[in-house]
Amino acid sequence: MLKQERADYIRATLSRLYPSQPIPLDHSNHYTLLVAVLLSAQCTDARVNTVTPALFALADNAADMCHVPVDTILGIIRPCGLSPRKSKAIAELSQILVDQYDGEVPEDMEALETLPGVGHKTASVVMSQGFGHPAFPVDTHIHRLAQRWGLTSGKNVVQTEKDLKRLFPKESWNALHLQIIYYGREYCTARGCDGTVCEICTTCYPRRKKAVVTQKA
Repeated sequence: MLKQERADYIRATLSRLYPSQPIPLDHSNHYTLLVAVLLSAQCTDARVNTVTPALFALADNAADMCHVPVDTILGIIRPCGLSPRKSKAIAELSQILVDQYDGEVPEDMEALETLPGVGHKTASVVMSQGFGHPAFPVDTHIHRLAQRWGLTSGKNVVQTEKDLKRLFPKESWNALHLQIIYYGREYCTARGCDGTVCEICTTCYPRRKKAVVTQKA
């Protein structure tokens, strides 16, 4: 298959397997989504979902979170890893939202990226899953699968995001972001598939015999 043929096949397969794409992080509004995505950095969504109920019971909006001591935030989110940095970021971004955005999460990529603890990937997730704007957030898992499937030779998530956006129509980006994550967790796992096991890998590369060594983001 040519690269575009692989992309078209992958999109069709993922649409068949995952016709609906529920957001894996539990949230109730734009603010709780932002905080949940921030917490998910180097942490599983499942673990985040066990931590956020207690946090959001104290404060599910920026104004209320401003009154929660950083040490209290830290104590709740400690299981997520990088908790000192994340607790400080949550407190600081909450104050910025109150001071500069009337307590609301801005519907703007550049504004989101200026918030403490919010990088391009986190901002992209909020823009796509929260506000519905086309975006293609790429994490290390999507980066790994895109390499296995021959969709990118990028050495980092920035290049992989550019390559995927060129291959797939914009209206499919938000769904594909989640579909690839679901497929990677269920079929094309880091250890369970080395590029020679799952349906997509074997269909795109039927003659592949050796494991694919992916370049880490």
